[in-house]
Amino acid sequence: MPLARREALLLGAVALGAAAAGSLIGVLALQARSGAAELLAATFTDLSGKPRRLLEWQGRVVTCNFWATWCAPCLEEMPMLSAAQQHYAEKGVVFVGIGIDHAPKIAEFTAKLKIGFPVLVADSGAIDLVRRLGNPTGALPYTVFLDRSGAIVHRKLGALNRPELDQILAGLVR
Repeated sequence: MPLARREALLLGAVALGAAAAGSLIGVLALQARSGAAELLAATFTDLSGKPRRLLEWQGRVVTCNFWATWCAPCLEEMPMLSAAQQHYAEKGVVFVGIGIDHAPKIAEFTAKLKIGFPVLVADSGAIDLVRRLGNPTGALPYTVFLDRSGAIVHRKLGALNRPELDQILAGLVR
């Protein structure tokens, strides 16, 4: 192989490696600035008391809904989110509810409404996380959408309706 061609192949391989490294670093930097890395790494407990992290669902589209039992709009949207989970599960979407309340109240509510997606329990400190995720008021409900790589791609303050949810997810479940 002539030296010029060998050098060109070597330079191409180096360029390809640099591009791949740059892409990974770019995604990680974007996650760090958006709060995604902190959200994925945060530990909450499920209703049985087991520690859980959103990292468990990496590789899937995650619809992370922060809510509370004392929040009327939150309670209104929960049945719609549960129905949407059934619809989108086969498309690689998981809904995760993060209840900011006492575990017994959250357990009672989710059992009463037969919520069909994972529900995690957070203490009031989660409001600070919600603020760092782009909701300066800390109001609820607040929904964060993560793509399959774990990057935050959409945020919504206030209750979602089904057409709005379908529109957001349409671009993520290709």
